[in-house]
Amino acid sequence: MDEAEVPVELARLWRIAPESRLGRPARLDVGAVVDAAVALADRDGLAAATLPKVAEALEVTKMSLYRHVGSKDELLVLMRDAAQGPPPASLEGTGPWRERLRGWAEAQAAVLERHPWLVRMPVTGPPSGPNGIAWFDAGLRALRETGLDWGAKVGVVMLVSQYVGGAAELAQGLAAGRGTGLDQAAAEQSYGRAMAALVDPGRFPDAAALFGSATFEATGPDTGGHDFRFGLELVLDGVAAAVERA
Repeated sequence: MDEAEVPVELARLWRIAPESRLGRPARLDVGAVVDAAVALADRDGLAAATLPKVAEALEVTKMSLYRHVGSKDELLVLMRDAAQGPPPASLEGTGPWRERLRGWAEAQAAVLERHPWLVRMPVTGPPSGPNGIAWFDAGLRALRETGLDWGAKVGVVMLVSQYVGGAAELAQGLAAGRGTGLDQAAAEQSYGRAMAALVDPGRFPDAAALFGSATFEATGPDTGGHDFRFGLELVLDGVAAAVERA
């Protein structure tokens, strides 16, 4: 596709500059607007990244932003791609598909830990920016030698990505729900003890057996990390089964 045929939103996403004009370079550009929005979201959450607040942070008028970002929806797309950043160089190596896909998932989880608001972003379509495509490419590359067809590879990449996002959203929700003063291990111990006292074995026999066990007492400071890895390995077991059938 000729650059002239690229929709303006994609041109901004890929930082395809318009024809140069004579004169002093503009003080404001797409990158500056997006960087300011990401900084606001990192500090105060996604709801803080409004066009008026971005304009205030940049000390410009809201209307001046529309020369660089067409709408709030477009700003969100730009923010997602910018916050993702490129995948780490460690994903460029070679090795068994499972090891590489595990590393890809863990790297994605690290991005969501740095930018927790990403899990609140609305899904508006498949990846279309340079960083999103780079992550997509890295996921596909991890599966290159598996024998899976393209449709299956795309499905695996989507599945693992959805697991990572869901796990991050759950962890954030649990952290917000327990408030301050309790870490995850203490919160789980408190929950297990309360449920052990409340759950009737005659009505909920298996749940009562769970709460009567030492499961919730045995939690530690890395409970969240253990849960993430446990779930990820289950997902990868399913992928392995598909690879064996291919």
